[in-house]
Amino acid sequence: MIGYGSNFASNAQIPELFKGIALFTPGGDLIYCIDPQKQNRWHLQLCIVLQEMLTLAEPPHFLVPCYTATVDRWRDPQTQQIHTVAEAYPFVMRHQAVLNAVFGIGTLHWQAIAPPEGLCDPLMLSTYQHLFPQLWQDHDLVMRLDGAGLSVPEPQPLAELPPTAEPTAQGYVLRLYVSGHTAATEQILQNLHHLLNTSMQTPYTLKVIDIYKNPEQAELDQVAATPTLVRVWPRPVRRIVGKLDDMAKVLQVLGTTEPFNAG
Repeated sequence: MIGYGSNFASNAQIPELFKGIALFTPGGDLIYCIDPQKQNRWHLQLCIVLQEMLTLAEPPHFLVPCYTATVDRWRDPQTQQIHTVAEAYPFVMRHQAVLNAVFGIGTLHWQAIAPPEGLCDPLMLSTYQHLFPQLWQDHDLVMRLDGAGLSVPEPQPLAELPPTAEPTAQGYVLRLYVSGHTAATEQILQNLHHLLNTSMQTPYTLKVIDIYKNPEQAELDQVAATPTLVRVWPRPVRRIVGKLDDMAKVLQVLGTTEPFNAG
């Protein structure tokens, strides 16, 4: 059960027109924003601050397609009437009363929206629990963030890799999604390059995509956590999430037919 902590905002601070985004944890904590300008990339910002608040190893992006709710209050330019559209994923529908309170929207009934296929399976989400145990605990946290002084940190550029080629039937097109430039990222790149160069006889192109710089592309490919390796071509699209040090598993997910060579 969520408790109203010291950061709970009063309704008097809520503008008439705004976009609101709420991010819950499996344990019931809540971090949310109210943006009158409707311009900030709040999903990334909420994940980053939640990482800092709970001392997580990395931003918990896997929560976004499963534990978020959004509300949009806008004025019809013709009738001048204010409209409110409120949507929430099924895992947070039980928090409607809390959402109405923090966003100051009375007793509005929220509309449930279907999560992306396969991303919010309870068994899959449970695999993150040992990596992010803090998220499954209730810290009695209800925190509102404002835009002033809050920004997504600019990561250092990753090492240059061959540009992504147009999909062709003669090769593989791969995308590796990462969270910034870290030692762990560099190690993943080295391991993956070694694996692909020694174990695949088929030509391939690999593009590294930083979700901080390209959140739209990450959303398009339904990337909820990093690292994620996506096989864009050949179809169907396949992906592997998490550690990429199991070479046999990576090749199996990629669907290669070449024999696996350890060297």
